[in-house]
Amino acid sequence: MKKYFAITIIALATVFQSNAQSRGVKIGYIDMEYILQNVPDYTEAKSQLEQKAQKWKQDIEAKKVEIAKLKDALKTERALLTKELIDERDEEIKFQEDELLAFQQKRFGPDGDLITQKSVLVKPIQDQVFTIVQDIAEAKKFDFVFDKSSDLTMLFAAKRYDISDQVIRQITRAENREQRSKKEVKAQEAKEALEDAVSDNPNLEARKKALDDKKKAREALVAERKAAAEAKKAEKEAKRQELLDAKNGKKTGTVPAKDTPEGEVTPPSGESKTTTDSTAVDAKAAKAAARAQLLEDRKKALEDRKQKALEAREAAKKAKEDKKNKTE
Repeated sequence: MKKYFAITIIALATVFQSNAQSRGVKIGYIDMEYILQNVPDYTEAKSQLEQKAQKWKQDIEAKKVEIAKLKDALKTERALLTKELIDERDEEIKFQEDELLAFQQKRFGPDGDLITQKSVLVKPIQDQVFTIVQDIAEAKKFDFVFDKSSDLTMLFAAKRYDISDQVIRQITRAENREQRSKKEVKAQEAKEALEDAVSDNPNLEARKKALDDKKKAREALVAERKAAAEAKKAEKEAKRQELLDAKNGKKTGTVPAKDTPEGEVTPPSGESKTTTDSTAVDAKAAKAAARAQLLEDRKKALEDRKQKALEAREAAKKAKEDKKNKTE
């Protein structure tokens, strides 16, 4: 069988050799075993079938134990039994062994229940896979699509030619589409189209990641500038309020216009000068602390922006290198 497949491939390659010079032969493959393992309906039904097989094995083991007991009893009592009873016991044991053999063949034989039910279980999914593979092959212009899990020997197969995941996605789509609204189906189809495009072109995923990183860097820069503008606005508002308070103090006589030295506040009646000085010091300290915190926030935001820009640059560089390596 393997030689037949090898000869077939060579013959087909010869037939398409002339086309390969102008267009290039496009080959894909699937892994049927991998697909079956990732189809929920199949795995669930297979689990139920395995439970049945386990029950059949337990019945077989119980029958073997029963036959062994009959043989041991006959061996122990043989000297006490007549020839007719011994023959009767032997006949009973032979009948039980034949019955056990028939049960084993019925459940696990070449045409037994296990093989038959496996075929019944796999057949609908295989038909669905074949239909989907034909659709994918026609849409993506494949010349050949092989099954990696068949008798065909594939010494090497690049992952980018494996369409098994696309087949699984289409099987899953068919199962889920009936349960969704039109809007959800449309959004899902757009998402799946992007997934298919990424699977066809691995470089697309790297470019998408680089674009996402650049977008995040731009958003971080905008947020930083917005924070800086708000901080500057708050600082101006604080200064304006300070000037307004000083002006109001002069009007009420709290701060003399000429006699009071600059920066010195005349305490109101009933309040000591020491208390006023302490209040002024606290206000200056608070202002200095706010300014220091503002500078620290700006410094941190600048460092974050530099770090994100560096990461975006590295991601773009890596995507470019990956694209170059794939091309080579």
